[in-house]
Amino acid sequence: MKKSSKTEWKKLQSMQDKDIDTSDIPELDEQFFQTAELHLPPKKPITIRIDADVLEWLKGQGKGYQSRINKLLRSYMEANQ
Repeated sequence: MKKSSKTEWKKLQSMQDKDIDTSDIPELDEQFFQTAELHLPPKKPITIRIDADVLEWLKGQGKGYQSRINKLLRSYMEANQ
């Protein structure tokens, strides 16, 4: 059974930014970003065997291929929980 959304999508799409009430949302200033804490799980070094063409493709995307591998695996994990 598919639930129907109560959101008025057409009304939202037609709104201008100035029409959106953000009075209940505090402004994020420089102080916020200096004191904000980002909690990520710790990373563990591992050895993994990956097909050569897959590894070359990942490395070909530029710097940070290991972070991309982690991001891909995290997306897969979250989609399958």
